[in-house]
Amino acid sequence: MRQLPLPISAAAKPSLDNYIAGANAEALERVRSLARGELKEAIVYLWGGPGSGRTHLLSAAASANPAIVTADDVDGLGAAAQQGLFSAINGAREGGPAVLAAGSAPPAQLGLREDLRTRLGWGLVYHLKPLGDAEKALYLREEAARRGFALSEEVIWYLLNHLPRDLGRLHAVLERLDRDSLARQRAVTVPLVRDVLSKCNDD
Repeated sequence: MRQLPLPISAAAKPSLDNYIAGANAEALERVRSLARGELKEAIVYLWGGPGSGRTHLLSAAASANPAIVTADDVDGLGAAAQQGLFSAINGAREGGPAVLAAGSAPPAQLGLREDLRTRLGWGLVYHLKPLGDAEKALYLREEAARRGFALSEEVIWYLLNHLPRDLGRLHAVLERLDRDSLARQRAVTVPLVRDVLSKCNDD
């Protein structure tokens, strides 16, 4: 008989404490300072590819300090949203709420109106670099422990060698492993991982 899985391991809410910084430690500290209202610079822009953690940092900063103006995926902003961000940046320079924005490219390469591109480059600009394998292994280990199960080194490296290595995909597979191991009352082993991954591919 299969045990019905219970929702006992919800995903951790993005916070500045559960962001795996890797090579992005300086950017994390500047966002922390911005969220605390201690950063002298009022504008911070983060850029990086999918899975770089920019959305995590924006969400975490907004939770820590709701007064901050955040704008994610600025590459896709329409005319009205670009005007809103332009005004927010001008306001931040005049003592208003700080602005934390993010996109997939540095300011000069964004397909935005010129005056907004210029203003996004006025403050601090950080390129969020992808995590290395060691940091991703640490993420898997810590997230599994938070959910109440252990991952062996064999399972961790099997996952890293057989999955796209962005954290979003790794997190989704951890959730599936959590549910399946509980439902089957089995430890998370490589055979279970193989089975789960085959079902993920069939979905």
